[in-house]
Amino acid sequence: MERDDSNRPTRKHTQAIHAGKPDNSSYGELSVPIFQTSTFAFPDAEDGAARFSGEKPGYIYSRLNNPTVNALEDAVASLENGFGGIATATGMAAVTAVLIALLARSTHVAATDSLYGATRVALELELPRFGVETTFVDTSNLVSLEHALRPETRLVFLETPTNPTMILTDIRAAAEIAHRHGALLVVDNTFASPYLQRPVDLGADVVVHSMTKFINGHSDVLGGMIVARTEELHREFKRTLSIFGGTMDPHQAWLILRGLRTMPLRLEKAQKNALKLARFLSLHPKVTWVRYPGLPDHPQHEIAKKQMDGFGSMICFGVRNGLKGGITVMNSVRLITLAVSLGGIESLIEHPASMTHAAIPREGREKAGILDELVRLSVGCEDYEDLKEDLDHALSLIQ
Repeated sequence: MERDDSNRPTRKHTQAIHAGKPDNSSYGELSVPIFQTSTFAFPDAEDGAARFSGEKPGYIYSRLNNPTVNALEDAVASLENGFGGIATATGMAAVTAVLIALLARSTHVAATDSLYGATRVALELELPRFGVETTFVDTSNLVSLEHALRPETRLVFLETPTNPTMILTDIRAAAEIAHRHGALLVVDNTFASPYLQRPVDLGADVVVHSMTKFINGHSDVLGGMIVARTEELHREFKRTLSIFGGTMDPHQAWLILRGLRTMPLRLEKAQKNALKLARFLSLHPKVTWVRYPGLPDHPQHEIAKKQMDGFGSMICFGVRNGLKGGITVMNSVRLITLAVSLGGIESLIEHPASMTHAAIPREGREKAGILDELVRLSVGCEDYEDLKEDLDHALSLIQ
């Protein structure tokens, strides 16, 4: 059954504020209620049987569907221009549900080499136990991407911009390559968010998010989302998630929906800060290189301008004296918080090689550009001058 999108708002700020709100309410409530219930009562046995058989719509059990969770799913699907969304307990629950649903023994994945650490571990170390192979490749190089595909390739899995190296892949071109070879394109859109990038519009079949990050934006709740281009894919992901159980709690959904409403405001402020900080860092004597899509010397700057509505608030950079220099910076910041995760209102700094990506074998990590000198910075919504002064002080202590 197709959705009626005729009355859905199309401009992004308006979408973020209004998407997912139910058409009807019991009491005129402005906020989506929290339906904190595990199960739902049936008016009679016949109705319960009809709901279980799919002959009649209606709620059964919150692992399967819940009105609060559905509101969040509808909101993110609207922002992503997909058929439908499926909320998950964490970002990794979204990633693994997609992999489990679409892969089988003797299938193959071509994936971006610089992926979020847990995603790469799942593909590199866990799925081979079930007969699934993955080739990791620099997907920004479309020739290399196409050479990585095989007859048994089922998925092309992209992350763009990549975590933590900030490399971009041309989504439209990657979709054309994947589809030409009979594969589906999955895009992890966490670093951009649906406010800045909508992969479905560029040909992607599936989008995944860690909503812990920019969509929620307050560093206080975990969550993931799958957005499917088609009803068929949506149904398959829903079935898989319901069986394996990585579903979302209604209170969790309500908190994330609350955060989503301010996502455009937060991102606009954070990316303004990020562009200024990237320019500042690129001129700092203790910084050896900076990678931020908004800088003209970024290798995929033109792609960023073509497929994104802004350059985001994530920066990675190298510092003098390698790992020791990075440790000095992370131990010396006073305002910026030393912590993993990203996308919150506060600025966070971390060292991927020893933290978020430490489980990846060193050879693979370095081949993907995750060097010991690399520092990842998630820029928040503080005043720019305070952030600049904090970084300048920490960098000045590098010997």
